[in-house]
Amino acid sequence: MRLLLFVHKIIIFAPLNINKLKMNKLKIGSLLVIAVFIVAGFINKGTQTENNSKVGITVGDVAPDLAYKSPDGKIIKLSDLRGQMVLVDFWASWCGPCRRENPTVVSAYKNYKNKKFANGNGFTVYSVSLDGNKDSWVNAIKKDNLEWDYHVSDLKKWASEAAKTYKVTGIPSNVLIDADGVIVAKNLRGNNLLVTLESLLKKRN
Repeated sequence: MRLLLFVHKIIIFAPLNINKLKMNKLKIGSLLVIAVFIVAGFINKGTQTENNSKVGITVGDVAPDLAYKSPDGKIIKLSDLRGQMVLVDFWASWCGPCRRENPTVVSAYKNYKNKKFANGNGFTVYSVSLDGNKDSWVNAIKKDNLEWDYHVSDLKKWASEAAKTYKVTGIPSNVLIDADGVIVAKNLRGNNLLVTLESLLKKRN
């Protein structure tokens, strides 16, 4: 933003400077070239957040935002969960390994939902289903006791937009993000999920 304001000032005040210093056409051209390079450099930095973290899907990146419908039709945004640790969990009712992994995710939720982390107050799950049938999806949520409130899907199965955004090619798959939305771990299965959450708890003095 500061760079854009700087370029804006160059463009706005260039005529005044030209009249004052009697700059020739060559100098005017040089000034415009410099302005173009400044803007190009700003754009090439890519999408960044205010804390200079890049939006991406690797550890250390700010996780891309998601906003999809819950079973009752409400749009739930991932970014609305900022402030707590969040497991973005990709699964489906038809996925056997996902269903076998669900008890571990449920256990993690129950044990850590009210815990204080080094960078996060509490833990929850943002479940993204790759289902194509709403009834199957809802029944699996109930049967597996996935008691958290954040369940979303566009019901496109492998054409899921969320899965494309996170480059998910197999499920179960997950991403753990902190209070600032920064990815701290990926693809935590079984006991690794519990061990990782325990390691991220706020240390007592």
